Amino acid sequence: MPNDVKALIITGVGLNCEKETAAAFNAAGAKASLIHINDLLSGKATMEPFQILAFIGGFSFGDHLGSGTVFANKIKFKLKEELNNFIDSGKLIIGICNGFQTLTRLGLVPALEGGRFTQQAALAHNDSGVFRDAWITMKANPACKCVFTRGIDRIRMPIRHGEGKFAASPEMIDKIEKENLVALRYTDEAGNKPNGFPDNPNGSINDIAGICDPTGRVFGLMPHPEAFLSPYNAPDWQTQKLLGKLPDKGEGMILFTNAVDYVKANL
Repeated sequence: MPNDVKALIITGVGLNCEKETAAAFNAAGAKASLIHINDLLSGKATMEPFQILAFIGGFSFGDHLGSGTVFANKIKFKLKEELNNFIDSGKLIIGICNGFQTLTRLGLVPALEGGRFTQQAALAHNDSGVFRDAWITMKANPACKCVFTRGIDRIRMPIRHGEGKFAASPEMIDKIEKENLVALRYTDEAGNKPNGFPDNPNGSINDIAGICDPTGRVFGLMPHPEAFLSPYNAPDWQTQKLLGKLPDKGEGMILFTNAVDYVKANL
């Protein structure tokens, strides 16, 4: 077991959630380090000392060729072997929003049938045709092996994206479902299947909000857990406080705590 759980947060080129993500991992008991993507690409820095890797939210390279496209290509052609070794050594990866888009373009999720580094799914433009900034509710899949969503039933998070519609071929969707790789689905506030927009904010097929790879250790989601670390982040915190139901932590913290606890127990 490492003396410290070390989380690597890749920064730069339009990404903008590094401080919140670092705060999340630090609060969960890890030691977060912010490293610019150029330092990894040049070899000045390496992923090797870390047990957790985070691809964060933002607008990498301005999304000019599609969300996460340029970022994923740079990583694929420069860091493919290092990333492959990172995953094969049992370590964890999370991709949030733009980071989820990057993971799909890299082929790190769903990565079925040995398909790592071959794109099998995508995050397309929202059905609404506009950028959506709202709070949503999700339900976790108890049959999914995802390390990050362990112990979750229903959870709320904010979303803020224009390209968040999970899409894949009917055959791939069927395989994802059969392998129980869907970790989180959009629901209504009561946890029931949503009746389209706004509970499903982007039109994702099968209401998919987050998926993992077959190992359960590589996970991507469109909502932002790092934006719900404090109970005071929630839009209804005043009501919850009056009712005496205000929790100690924001609901997003459980994903980061699960990751750190897994590393402590397994690496």
